This record gives sequence, structure tokens and C-alpha cells, in this order.
Amino acid sequence: MPKLVDHHERRTRIADALFQVAATDGIEAVSLRHVAAAAGVTTGMVQHYFRTKEEMLLFALDVIGERVQARVEASTARGTGAMLRELLVQQLPFDEPRRAELRVALAFQAYAVRSPAIAARLREGHERLRDVVAGQIRQAQAAGEASRTLDPHASATGLVALVEGLGGLAASGSLGPEEALAAFDAHLSTLFRQAAAGAPPARPRRRTTGRS
Repeated sequence: MPKLVDHHERRTRIADALFQVAATDGIEAVSLRHVAAAAGVTTGMVQHYFRTKEEMLLFALDVIGERVQARVEASTARGTGAMLRELLVQQLPFDEPRRAELRVALAFQAYAVRSPAIAARLREGHERLRDVVAGQIRQAQAAGEASRTLDPHASATGLVALVEGLGGLAASGSLGPEEALAAFDAHLSTLFRQAAAGAPPARPRRRTTGRS
């Protein structure tokens, strides 16, 4: 039988190589040839999945979003405020995967100034996150955890902007991750009657494999 090819795994492998190049040399250094070399595959294989650099960059952005979502879903946080906190602090660099993702995300933001397609994808992601946060705030208001006088949309915009700014400061070394988290919790506690938990965000669960 012919060998089955996991195309999503191959595309994700290429995205990981792109992250490596971007984190080290910036988005400008990303090319089909450089990414192929970092992935240990041929340029032809990369071109089979991505016709252009921009297609590859857009897919890489989707991979980052999927990984953040997976970490949030693996969280054991309970309660609207705690779940909202867990969602947002995924953007703070508490471990190497998140530090690498943040470096790449900042590189994408800089590159978006010259790429309308990347700017549009980043804007879509920002709006989705803001809408999710606004929905969580509305749930907290309904549960009596947050003041009903809050404007969910404006509060969500402020929270997302705050955590993105703190992430950038932590990535540059201007703030330590724990300092950034403390600053975020201080602001979050002004929005929620129930104070956010003081522990760092949950680490991703390790996947275990086994044969039955």
C-alpha cells in the first residue's frame, strides 16, 4: 500500500521552520528556500504546499492561533474571571514556546506595516479575541462577578491592548513575566469583583501516547 502522507503535519513542520527563521532573523529573512533549509526538506516540497511567501506567513499565523487555543482548552481554570485571565495571559512569555511565539508575533506586527494581507489577518485575529473577551465580560456581568456598569466592548479592547503591550515589554526584557502578570492582575481586579488567582497560568498538558 502507498504510504499515507499527513499533509497538515508537513505544513505545520514548515510553519515551525518559519518560526525559527523569523525569530532569529526577522520576517524579512523568510523565504521558501530558507524555510526549506530550516525544515530539512526540499524547496520543491515547500512550494507544493505554499506558492508564495505570503501564503506561508498566513498559515503560520493560523498555527499560532491554534496553539494558543489548545493551551486555553487544556487549562483547568474555572469561573468566568479565571478563564478570561487564562485566555489573555497566554500572550505573556512564561515558557520557551510562548517566548518564541511572542517574538514571532512581534515580527509579524512589524512586517504588517508593509503587507496589507498580513495586516488584515492580524486585525481579524485581534477582533476575534476582543469579541471573545467581551463575551466573557458579559457572562461575568450576568453572574454578578463584574460590574454591570462596564462597557464590555471598551473593557475588552483595553484588556487586549494591555496584555499585548505587557507581552512586548516582557519580550524586550523591560519587564519580567511575573511583573507583567502582576500588572495585568492589578488591572483585571478593578474590573472583576472576584480577584484573579495569583498563580501563573497553567502550563500546557503533556500529551501521552500508548498502545491499547
